[in-house]
Amino acid sequence: MPAPGGSWPRRAGGRPVAEDATTEDTLLGGRVRLKQLAAGYRVAIDPVLLAAAVPAAPGAQVLDVGSGVGAAALCLAARVAGCRIAGLELQRTVVRLANDNAKLNGVEDRVVVMEGDLLRPPPRLAPGSFDHVMTNPPHLEPGQGTPSPAPGKTAATVEGEARLGAWLAFCLAMLRPKGSLTVIHRADRLDAVMAALYRKAGEITVFPLWPQADGRAAKRVILRARKDVETPGRLHFGLVLHQADGSYTEAAEAVLRHGAALEL
Repeated sequence: MPAPGGSWPRRAGGRPVAEDATTEDTLLGGRVRLKQLAAGYRVAIDPVLLAAAVPAAPGAQVLDVGSGVGAAALCLAARVAGCRIAGLELQRTVVRLANDNAKLNGVEDRVVVMEGDLLRPPPRLAPGSFDHVMTNPPHLEPGQGTPSPAPGKTAATVEGEARLGAWLAFCLAMLRPKGSLTVIHRADRLDAVMAALYRKAGEITVFPLWPQADGRAAKRVILRARKDVETPGRLHFGLVLHQADGSYTEAAEAVLRHGAALEL
């Protein structure tokens, strides 16, 4: 699996790589090939876990909001044959990479990413058109964290003009009645996610992602909700990601390496 984004990559001798330089990596134990920018935001495990939690079936219409280079969309396409996935991404260079990745994986007939701003969405994105929406929004509020020298990484990790409430309102608007919304976010912002869904969605399941089975708090949660449904929510026991030696648990390996679904 690619490591989480960190320092700005450099060539031997300390010179930064070109802004448009790319690498080719793999997800799901090599089942998904992924080109991404060498400098800036790098795909980690969040989109893989997100895709695993979407309850899509063959023939379903899915929207990936803030799709990046297509990691979540491609993982979902690999797991669920026949589902169709549209992506919405703000950054033009990243959109091109996402559609290149769909071709690289032979799913360009089922995965298409379009350039657009969720505050001013493309006309072809009609509200109420999707069975499922999945999203990995920027996790930080403006002013949090250290600004990255790579603008693309900042856009992927720090909220811009579209704040979390507007982001999730758009996701709900795109869903058909009783459709599902699946979100991965920081555990310490769970209250903000829940507030954005109040009286708009129900049957909310909170699925913690525990670092280890040692009592440490979860840093990430997956949340799934259904539009226009009033069924009470529930707290799932979640998934433990790592063993004491730092390796993935068997359950995490099943998802991250072998493409298993997460049952929420």
